Amino acid sequence: MSDLRKEVSELERTSATAARLFDIRRIIGGLFVVYGVIVTIAGLDPSDADLEKAEGVHINLWTGLAMLALGLFFLIWMKLRPAEAPAAPEAGQEREPGSGAD
Repeated sequence: MSDLRKEVSELERTSATAARLFDIRRIIGGLFVVYGVIVTIAGLDPSDADLEKAEGVHINLWTGLAMLALGLFFLIWMKLRPAEAPAAPEAGQEREPGSGAD
């Protein structure tokens, strides 16, 4: 019986690790940070033609900084409130597919 408990606890740890690894906030935050860095670098030294198109606003710089801020927000949020694996249903409480009970 203790082998079964060891196996169950190992599966629970693996499930929790997978839930944290595939947290959507990590993916969204990472992409926004990467693209934010690229757009910010592109906006550091705009050409005169780019400034004229944007009516004098350094649009790439401001957009890149906003993307960086949003990406960091998602990553900090993920760090402060990590994802938890869903609890496994008890043996007697399992639903049958198509039963309609929620």
